[in-house]
Amino acid sequence: MLAVLGGGEPNAANIKKILSSVGIDADDAKVDMVAKELAGKNIEELLEQGKEKLGTMPAAGAAPAGGAAAAGGAPAAAAAPAKVEEEEEEEDDDMGFGLFD
Repeated sequence: MLAVLGGGEPNAANIKKILSSVGIDADDAKVDMVAKELAGKNIEELLEQGKEKLGTMPAAGAAPAGGAAAAGGAPAAAAAPAKVEEEEEEEDDDMGFGLFD
């Protein structure tokens, strides 16, 4: 997408150039695959198709809560949110650095 916005084509050379500009060493086979899939396609149409697909996806937080409610009934559903918050706090504590350190 960046290659097209820059006036170029989404070919392997342009993709590698963009990725290397931010220090990423891309896998040649995967870059070639992406370039082949994008060849001859209208990028604006692909973006619109992607937006439509994203609009049909459920929110990320909804799936675990729904699964807990279906599996365990009301008591399990009531306990699930507290456990999720507890796990998130533990993950934040274990990171070892702060945002402004």
